[in-house]
Amino acid sequence: MLDSRDLVRGPRAILALAGLLLSGVAFGFGETPPPNLPGPVPPQANQRLAREIYRDLVDIRSVHSVGTAGTAAVIVRYLKANGFTDAEIRVLPEPKYPRQVNVVVRLKGKDRTGLKPVMWICHMDVVDAKAADWTAPPFRFTARNGWFYGRGTSDMKDGDAAVAASLIRLKHEGYVPDRDIIAAFTADEEVGMNEDGPRFLLAHHPHAVDAALVINPDGNSGELVNGKRLDFAVETVQKAYATYTLTVTNKGGHSSEPRPDNAIYSLAHALLRVAAYRFPYETNATTRLYFRDIAARESGQTRADLLALAASPTVDEAAAARLAKDVAMNAILHTTCVATMLRAGVQENALPSRAVATIQCRLMPDTSAAAVQATLQRVVADPEVAVAPLGDYPRAGESPPDPRLLAQVGRVVDSMWPGVPVVPFMFAGASDSLYTRNAGIPSYGIGGGWNDLNDIRMHGRNERMSQQGFYQEVEFTYRLMKELTGGRPSDR
Repeated sequence: MLDSRDLVRGPRAILALAGLLLSGVAFGFGETPPPNLPGPVPPQANQRLAREIYRDLVDIRSVHSVGTAGTAAVIVRYLKANGFTDAEIRVLPEPKYPRQVNVVVRLKGKDRTGLKPVMWICHMDVVDAKAADWTAPPFRFTARNGWFYGRGTSDMKDGDAAVAASLIRLKHEGYVPDRDIIAAFTADEEVGMNEDGPRFLLAHHPHAVDAALVINPDGNSGELVNGKRLDFAVETVQKAYATYTLTVTNKGGHSSEPRPDNAIYSLAHALLRVAAYRFPYETNATTRLYFRDIAARESGQTRADLLALAASPTVDEAAAARLAKDVAMNAILHTTCVATMLRAGVQENALPSRAVATIQCRLMPDTSAAAVQATLQRVVADPEVAVAPLGDYPRAGESPPDPRLLAQVGRVVDSMWPGVPVVPFMFAGASDSLYTRNAGIPSYGIGGGWNDLNDIRMHGRNERMSQQGFYQEVEFTYRLMKELTGGRPSDR
């Protein structure tokens, strides 16, 4: 899901993972089978096909240093074997980074003027994994005890397989959408920036990805706890990210003659000031709707505080401060910055001539990286501490929580899992929707998988996906494709 800049998607998911890590829960292999959660699945033939695509993708170690040529070949092979022609498939490696290969496939729709395509974006790369840390082989697709294990099984080779299998099912059925359906299987989301697939496609092959709407299944949308489905979150906005260095440089010296201008001490004082600073609380259209919707599940002061924040763009500071005591809620209430790395000194008997801290910030959508840099410099309040960005960071932007789209998603969700509410959501991390939104294409995080908030394993050890949940994800993807292009979930 998200990239190496992120671990998990939702506020409750962040808390769940933190709780697991703090409690020392072991990520074992022979665990309890997943709960039996009812929901429709594809026909047997499409189930088999989806599993085969899934297996072949997971078996490839498509990390940054290896690239996505192997996974791209898998996608192309299955598409061609199932009726897609060379004219419908474009294989687009990035010339500067030839290991990073993208595949764009198009299911042609009716020739109707003014209806631009709907596009799914699906990254094929994964974060790395050490086999010694896993009890399941990370780069071998393993089915056991009701689960599929392997790196990428939930981030996001499940989504890749679901989109590919759904397109193939529509092709076999002779379905003609009211507009083209595009699927872009892309490279390097987990590292991103220079070698990111959607960024490359938008810059160099804009006609291939020219769409009216983007669906990004990265991270999935369903949230469940103890076998109970809580909600289905549609990500309409995400925080941007920006990384900065705080650097102190001086002449250093011998440790036998300490001086008051020790670079480490100067940096430490600056870091304490950053740690004590709180960026202003703020809300946006998505978070206000989110607070309103989740308030229905709360009571007492928490419910009152959520409703207060939902009621007006003017932030109730007291309500926000109380909610922000929850680490995950704090993450979606304002811009945050945190120290993540330190480097200083070369030898134990030498005063450091240089000390550097890395500060990772997650920016609210309307906040610029330059503004955060200026704030950090002001907060540090020391001309000897230089604050510098590590890259050129775009803003995240917001896709309006469109009532029509939410209603369409709601129809599909209700056809699959009756009674589950659909809620708009702001993602505290980052995904490839950053690039499509900045290109002016409304983009929404909508995936048919379900995340157990008591056991989030994206980017973690023994990553896995429920077998039943995977097949339901495939069915959801198929139904959503039809819903957004003139069909209905019941038109099977």
